[in-house]
Amino acid sequence: MSGFSDDPELEASTDRWMTWGVVLIVALVLAFPLYRVWEPQARAEAREQQLASLATQGEEIFALNCASCHGESGEGIDAPALNSIQFLRSATDDQIRLLVSVGVPGTEMSAYSLDFGGPLTSEQIRAVVTFIRSWEPNAPDRPDWRDPTPPPGVEPHGHGGEEEDGHDEGGEEEDGHDE
Repeated sequence: MSGFSDDPELEASTDRWMTWGVVLIVALVLAFPLYRVWEPQARAEAREQQLASLATQGEEIFALNCASCHGESGEGIDAPALNSIQFLRSATDDQIRLLVSVGVPGTEMSAYSLDFGGPLTSEQIRAVVTFIRSWEPNAPDRPDWRDPTPPPGVEPHGHGGEEEDGHDEGGEEEDGHDE
């Protein structure tokens, strides 16, 4: 007994299965290079869509929580200009995330993270950071970005009647809150 079947029908069926197996293996081997060409582009497109979605969410959150001081476009009203190329090149995403999360002690910039008593989740803060970062390609040159003085034509709010020397019209000093 040789261990092989003398059944020609079984032999033909086995040969068909083996042929289809080889065809399938060859098809998969040929498909992998195509996948390697296609996949990076698909991943890049998915990442761009995710960033666009995060930026849109961040724009809404920024408008509700940040625009009153930093301006709708980050131009700075009562707080530093965040859309400045100087700021955006010097601050990493992690640094911006930290500033939004824990705030800036000694200023009106309070903590916005739920972990520190603020109203935003870490994903919402990530969206705000993505929105702020989206300004970078067209960010203006603002070496004075730290100065909370608004650009010409933009009126700061909450400082009615105050002069630049830190005294209001009655001669009293400010309460020391500035960014």
